[in-house]
Amino acid sequence: MPYVDLYSKDDFVSICYVTNSAFGNVSGFNPEKPTVLILHPLFLDTQWLENHWGDPRFYDGCNLIAFDMRCSGRSVCRPSGRHDTWVEAADIALCLLKLRLPPCHILALESISTCCALRFAVLFPEMCLSLALCNVPSPTEPRSTLQVLDETMRRWCFAQDMETFEHAGLEAVNMLVGHECDPDLQDDLIAYWATKTPPSQRLRVAEPVGLYLNRTPLEPEVLALIRQPVLIIHGERNDMHSPENAEILKDLLTGVEGGAIVFTIVGAASTLSLDRNAASTLNKVYLRFLAERVPRVRSEIQSPPVLVEERMQKALTQLAEITGRPEMANNDPLSSISFSCLSDEAVQRQTDLLKSYLSKKTSFSPLGPDGKPLRKYSDRKGRHWFESGRDGLSVADPAFVSSYKAGIEKAKLLRTEASQGNDMHIELPSQSTISNELLKTSLAKVVANPANALERVIVTSPPTRRVSTSIIPISHTDL
Repeated sequence: MPYVDLYSKDDFVSICYVTNSAFGNVSGFNPEKPTVLILHPLFLDTQWLENHWGDPRFYDGCNLIAFDMRCSGRSVCRPSGRHDTWVEAADIALCLLKLRLPPCHILALESISTCCALRFAVLFPEMCLSLALCNVPSPTEPRSTLQVLDETMRRWCFAQDMETFEHAGLEAVNMLVGHECDPDLQDDLIAYWATKTPPSQRLRVAEPVGLYLNRTPLEPEVLALIRQPVLIIHGERNDMHSPENAEILKDLLTGVEGGAIVFTIVGAASTLSLDRNAASTLNKVYLRFLAERVPRVRSEIQSPPVLVEERMQKALTQLAEITGRPEMANNDPLSSISFSCLSDEAVQRQTDLLKSYLSKKTSFSPLGPDGKPLRKYSDRKGRHWFESGRDGLSVADPAFVSSYKAGIEKAKLLRTEASQGNDMHIELPSQSTISNELLKTSLAKVVANPANALERVIVTSPPTRRVSTSIIPISHTDL
């Protein structure tokens, strides 16, 4: 995979990117087609853009490029407590300048990507032809979401067994996709996270979470600087971020000629890219927006009019003026970390978070010797019979009820076949002849060790009758 290395005295990051050109690089772009930069959703990477990447309307009509953010996918970086969305915007600008890409249309998917795209359009307007923002987040996160996210992250990073790990993964799926997630997609997401961000790489979980929680809203006068055409797409049933956020942002984008356009996808929820139907609607609406609202521009790769350092210094100076922090203009312009706008308290908070996650060790790993997950989430065994339903309430899992009934019938059939197969007729003792203590001991053995396929339940027979016993296979589903 191609990479762009961004290094300086206080920062290093290697950004992985993918394109739809014949050889996977930007030199193969068709100058007659528009160039679209896609920013992937939070906690995912460019591998999860197939519903856009594989759409012929997109693939045949546009030059496509996407970057793995620093802490995502195949990109690698040095952990930093100063990481925020201004840093991510600087990463994008440095990559585009070093690759000598033409001005791009930006399609930002979900919360963090939306924040990065807005900041990029403010600092680098000549490099951004248009903005498409999907599922605009709220300015700050509600306290309830903060608690759920913090608990899920800690369970995931410090899990000591597979059940705790998978429960945290399920909570993350419910938060990002919704409780009505397709089981196959649920398996794929949990397997992906287990492979890319297992507990041994907990810093790659902690840093994006800190980035998400410590985001700050842009001031109205900063949003008024955006002049590019803007399309805002929002899911109607988005549980994480209300569709009202799209309308609020539209009203704040006063510098957009003709105003921003808001389109609501009926029936769609969070993370539109993971829903095939929602993604298809998104693609159709976005390509229509490009055709009708944005002037067509050629995508010819050419040398930038100014040096990379000069352009980044100009953006850094502008950011210093916007934030009222003139000392920022003296930072290294080739370091993305120089664009961080976090307060000293936020930097200290994120640094302490990273240190705490780095210091704690755990021996648990959800991966096997081959580096793959030990099992699918849907194939888990030993599930508790009382599980959380879609509404968050605990209900009896019907699978256990059906398996219990099936186990009873199976046991009866096996006993009948065993009795018919012996020369001597076997009269099974009645329940009254079984000692209660013996029954409890036998049941405890089966429950405590359900992996054993065979269990012999010894029954004391009357001394006047000689009984030939057979081994009857009993599994934990028979109980």
